[in-house]
Amino acid sequence: MKFSLFVHMERADLAKSHRELFEELEELVLISEAAGFETAWIGEHHGMEFTIAPNPFVQLAYLGAKTTRIRLGTGNVVAPFWHPIKLAGEAALTDVATNGRLDLGIARGAYSFEYERLVPGLDAWGAGQRMRELVPAVKRLWAGDYAHQGEFWSFPETTSSPKPVQAELPVWIAARDPNSHDFAVANGCNVQVTPLASGDGEVASLMERFEAAVANHPEVKRPKIMLLQHTFVSDSPTETEELSQALSDFYGLFGAWFQNKRPIRQGIMAPLDAEERAAMLPAYRPEAVAKNLVIGEPDAVIARLKGYEALGFDQFSIWIDSGLPHARKKKSLDLFIRHVLPAFL
Repeated sequence: MKFSLFVHMERADLAKSHRELFEELEELVLISEAAGFETAWIGEHHGMEFTIAPNPFVQLAYLGAKTTRIRLGTGNVVAPFWHPIKLAGEAALTDVATNGRLDLGIARGAYSFEYERLVPGLDAWGAGQRMRELVPAVKRLWAGDYAHQGEFWSFPETTSSPKPVQAELPVWIAARDPNSHDFAVANGCNVQVTPLASGDGEVASLMERFEAAVANHPEVKRPKIMLLQHTFVSDSPTETEELSQALSDFYGLFGAWFQNKRPIRQGIMAPLDAEERAAMLPAYRPEAVAKNLVIGEPDAVIARLKGYEALGFDQFSIWIDSGLPHARKKKSLDLFIRHVLPAFL
């Protein structure tokens, strides 16, 4: 099982500059490359300081010039916000800029906050249908001249300019339900899954859905599957408790963003008060977070990850977004690299 880093710029304090956040993101990616991580993943989000990434290709192209080996992936671009010709061209140019190190992750998106602003009236079903039309169109544009007449996009014969450096640029689909797994495998795409804070039962279920999709398509070469999970390494039981509380707060805010019911000013949602946090429980209480996420001292983290490796995951991605200070993220990453990673080499 290989390891990767899933990372964004994030802030809750307007006094922290975006330039500083950019430099911190670069530092985390450089640390990951030096440790031998497979990929650094950056997604797409709009209008929110909670996750700052209006176009991940910009950050990935920049990182391509600062790194030499680590692969650079979109985790993920949001399908309904892209025209197939535009996505094919921008992804291909980023692959050129990174000398063939791009992985293209695509998702339907999750935040109604973003849908309302970029595609008013869009819902998750409509976003998923757009993704299903977008993916094969992008692949055909990379292959050569292609004309498209679909439900959401239509265009005369066109090709991607430029073309990717890679003969087969890896495409990953963020999947949860069985139909999404089946679509990904049928279209020759790798799969990204995350249980969020649902625990190892959901992890096993996600792998079962993937295996069922693989079995349904014996004509397709087996794709890869990546597990994305919040992972923090501590050096004491007290620190494990502190991290669990911090991630409990993060998931409470994540849930509030997802529900899209609270006021937002300058891209920042105010911290939840005690009553609002209580409404998010019991799913996000610190004890549940400590159990369902990968948080703990090195031996405990190794044991959890060995279980995921045994399930058959090809890649495990450390989701480091957390609202924690940059120094604390670095400390966890350092502990992981020094004390956990050697168990998988």
